[in-house]
Amino acid sequence: MSSDLEKAVSAVVRDCLGVRPNEEVLVVCNPVTLELGEAMRAESEAVGAASVLAVMTERDSHAGEPPKMISDAMVAADVLLAPTVQSLSHTASRKRASESGTRTATLPGATTEMLARVMSDDMDNLRRRGRAVAEILDRGTEARITCDHGSDLRLGLEGRKAIPDAGELTHTGAFGNLPCGEGFIAPATAEGVLVVDGSIAGVGLVSSPVRLTIEGGHLVDATGPEGEKLMELLTVHGPDGTNVAELGIGTNEKAILTGNILEDEKIFGTAHVAFGASAAIGGNIQVPVHLDVVSLRPEVTVDGTPIVLEGKLLV
Repeated sequence: MSSDLEKAVSAVVRDCLGVRPNEEVLVVCNPVTLELGEAMRAESEAVGAASVLAVMTERDSHAGEPPKMISDAMVAADVLLAPTVQSLSHTASRKRASESGTRTATLPGATTEMLARVMSDDMDNLRRRGRAVAEILDRGTEARITCDHGSDLRLGLEGRKAIPDAGELTHTGAFGNLPCGEGFIAPATAEGVLVVDGSIAGVGLVSSPVRLTIEGGHLVDATGPEGEKLMELLTVHGPDGTNVAELGIGTNEKAILTGNILEDEKIFGTAHVAFGASAAIGGNIQVPVHLDVVSLRPEVTVDGTPIVLEGKLLV
């Protein structure tokens, strides 16, 4: 294991999650992420925790539920680390684990190179920015996303609680995504147009801007081949699949555009919107899909006050 990866895994286990001696740690991975899973299991063991590695077959989609035996183990663990290909973040199993007190970090699609690079951003700044974005979203009643490509999307925020994703996962029941670097919320309403010029989860980088039309809180139309693929991935899960599930703002200066949504959504000064499951982050919809789309140079305002402008985060 490279020294950069050693530092990143140590930061995840010791700093972000604060694993302690005699705690029970569950690491869930897939066959292709076994190297990363074993590194996290070994680091947890080195701290003095009782660490178990569970390897499962890949799920059909992000938010696909794990097998029951792993779901039960997630609830029983003190700490859960999930370097899987498909995200466990928006599963009912992860939500139950958090409610039972399990401290959880999901790392969907993380590679050893990505983790080493993106986790090298200044953690103090990441935490300050993540908290600041979440506080603004918390206080706000409406967010608006516009951009030079023609976006004009309004998202109602009232009654919803924002979450900073800044690697602070040491308190009971804490949940976050690593590599970290965003503040996000599950909108209550959504109406308008979002033009995606970055990437789409499950699809990859877009070849040209994709125009998404959103009506009544649901995605109703998407242009181009990448848009058609997104609609296919969502509508197979019924009407709930097209639910507008999340608004997030990226805060990580080490993140770059790669086509891997785990990193792309963290890019400093970007905005992402997700469709599908929202129950695990404060919404009402539980469905086995959650797909994000990234806008690279948006203007984002909350109640008329800009927080993102031309690729720059203003907090």
